[in-house]
Amino acid sequence: MTVRVVIADDQELIRAGLRTVLDARPDLSVVGEAADGVEAVAVATRTRPDVVLMDVRMPRRDGIAATRDLVAAGNPAKVVMLTTFDLDEHVYAALRAGASAFLLKDTRPADLAEAVRVVARGEALLAPTVTRRLLDRYADRLPAPTPTGDALAVLTAREREVLTLTARALSNAEIAARLHLSTATVKTHVSAILTKLGLRDRIQAVVLAYDTGLVRPEPPVR
Repeated sequence: MTVRVVIADDQELIRAGLRTVLDARPDLSVVGEAADGVEAVAVATRTRPDVVLMDVRMPRRDGIAATRDLVAAGNPAKVVMLTTFDLDEHVYAALRAGASAFLLKDTRPADLAEAVRVVARGEALLAPTVTRRLLDRYADRLPAPTPTGDALAVLTAREREVLTLTARALSNAEIAARLHLSTATVKTHVSAILTKLGLRDRIQAVVLAYDTGLVRPEPPVR
């Protein structure tokens, strides 16, 4: 199956480079480009891609707002945010908006192509070590828990345990060891959590866990 991709970046040279990298792969196809957030939403709505590579900083409407618009409209495309610096100050906001992952613009071509494939499959691209660093850095910026009327009530006790450990950036293998389960069973629990809570991927589950107050990060050591 060919993965359809839209590239949104205000720099034409960046778009051209990304297109060259992706179109060189037989299983990837760039179906549209956009130079700003407004155009990104329009192109993604028209072409219905599997993945949108979205620059964070763009004119008219930035990548975070554009991502929020796509998610609100029910567009099924997975959004990968493109950033210039590791752990850019907008990354957490982008994940809250509904992005499935983030990549640095200097990512190697082969890694970029594989990242697109991974996200298209619905898998999280944020490795546990990266999640830990992200939460450590933004622990003191996270909003207060949002009243939800116990939005997590649909989960079983075991699923809450799995969600808690997922939000603490443990991998499936680490969760399995902690709870004395098989990795396959943990994967099944994660899938059930996403389905019950109507979430797109593991990243959204992590964000929800913090938003609802199920988990709060420890303040970073200064």
